[in-house]
Amino acid sequence: MAKDLQAYRKSYEKGELKDALVSENPFVQFEQWFSVAEDSDAVDEANAMTLSTADASGMPRGRVVLLKEVTDEGFIFYTNYGSEKGKAIAVNDKVCISFFWEGLERQIIIKGNATKISEEKSKAYFAQRPRKSQLGAVVSDQSEKIDSRDIIEERLAALEKQYKGLEMPKPKEWGGYLIKPLEFEFWQGRQSRLHDRIQYALLNGEWEISRLQP
Repeated sequence: MAKDLQAYRKSYEKGELKDALVSENPFVQFEQWFSVAEDSDAVDEANAMTLSTADASGMPRGRVVLLKEVTDEGFIFYTNYGSEKGKAIAVNDKVCISFFWEGLERQIIIKGNATKISEEKSKAYFAQRPRKSQLGAVVSDQSEKIDSRDIIEERLAALEKQYKGLEMPKPKEWGGYLIKPLEFEFWQGRQSRLHDRIQYALLNGEWEISRLQP
């Protein structure tokens, strides 16, 4: 690549994270920052997050998924349980999710454990998805190899015909995961790369707050 990436420079000047403004509860802090991102014209999808997993061999992989719910316990997203991420979580439930809101010069990094949510809750969410999203979930064996896109398109057309006017059932191998946090980090870009980093670590059932060096 001909580009000189070493010459790329940006000064972060859009905010700061003062100790006096940090909530004692990381979920409250998350809600405050998420609301700002959601209302900002500089952020397209506030709920887009990078999910990182590690498979049985320890090989990590990250991909962008969409946060669909925040509860008192943690963060929920949906996927195919037979996908690469699903298979990784089955053997190693330790995961990391991160939000990067470039327009706000902010990141949130959350480490925790992922567990499947109830089948009833997954069914309820699937039922209210747009029809095309339902069809997409049913027609695709996510992460499995396929010879051509034409095969998927043909499956989709057949499925649309089969279920025309009928309720679409949730696939057995599709549903949600709840990520229960063990650690949060709130990162605010600052000048001279002296970024603000506030960490919450769960110790004996209580959140311990620390400021990390940039």
